Amino acid sequence: MTKLPTIAIVVPCYNEEQALPLSVPKMLDILDKLSAGQLASTDSYILLCNDGSKDRTWQVIEQLHLADKRVKGISLAHNRGHQHVLLAGLMTVRNRCDAAVSIDADLQDDPQAIIEMVRKFNQGKEIVYGVRSSRATDTWFKRTTAHAFYSFQKKMGLETVYDHADYRLMSNRALDLLAQYGESNLFLRGIVPQIGLDNDVVTYARDERVAGESKYPFAKMLSFSIDGITSFSARPMRWIFLTGLILLVIALIVAVYVFTSYFYSDHISAGWASVMLSIWVLGSLILIAIGIVGEYIGKIFTEVKHRPRYAVADELWD
Repeated sequence: MTKLPTIAIVVPCYNEEQALPLSVPKMLDILDKLSAGQLASTDSYILLCNDGSKDRTWQVIEQLHLADKRVKGISLAHNRGHQHVLLAGLMTVRNRCDAAVSIDADLQDDPQAIIEMVRKFNQGKEIVYGVRSSRATDTWFKRTTAHAFYSFQKKMGLETVYDHADYRLMSNRALDLLAQYGESNLFLRGIVPQIGLDNDVVTYARDERVAGESKYPFAKMLSFSIDGITSFSARPMRWIFLTGLILLVIALIVAVYVFTSYFYSDHISAGWASVMLSIWVLGSLILIAIGIVGEYIGKIFTEVKHRPRYAVADELWD
């Protein structure tokens, strides 16, 4: 009889003291269903990853660990952001499981989909993406901006899975390959598709948060999108070059008009409006171009220092 796989559920947590007492029992129930259905070993567990929370999240994790040893925990020494704490969790379980499922603590991503993910893993899939079939619980603004987020990334040449966040299963081999990506500017939604391997999709309906507030307001989502694009595509800089060529063509046309007016017109109007408009438009384009180039230079500046991406301050494993 083939040994049942050990599954680790990795949960990044930032200020989730209200959500964890509600979401962890549901995840433990999933582990029970996996073992009862002969899909996963009884050694499967949950790893709660505290990202330097300012509330009592770590104390709640300690209490949950004491109540059920299947609940493990790590705490980062400093707040590093969702992508870094998620990577810390995945690297912690890499040699302690056969596959890891990453899911947020708010359970907007339906945990029941984990069962189908593990089933597909047992059928030979190495990466299984959780893809939202519906965003009915999101506001119109949230839904529209999220779809714009994916569409814009695709136009920028970034390979991502549409309507997929960071809810996915990765085999131990996939985690080993992920460990080889050493960049500090993390965008896991772009890195994981580059790994390749045999993959599949599980769809689910987006739900409401069990508790707490969203950690991704519009401003943070926009910043996250910019980080993802500038980490994986040089297309924005190419667009700057093409814009410069277009402006050069326009400038040549204007030059022909100016010289023609100078030699063949008796009177040339001052043209104050057109001059001012040109100054503002060109000035804005120059600043945007400098800002885009600055994004890339800033990333180079961060990468060449080779600083540690995170530091684990505490761990609950026994």
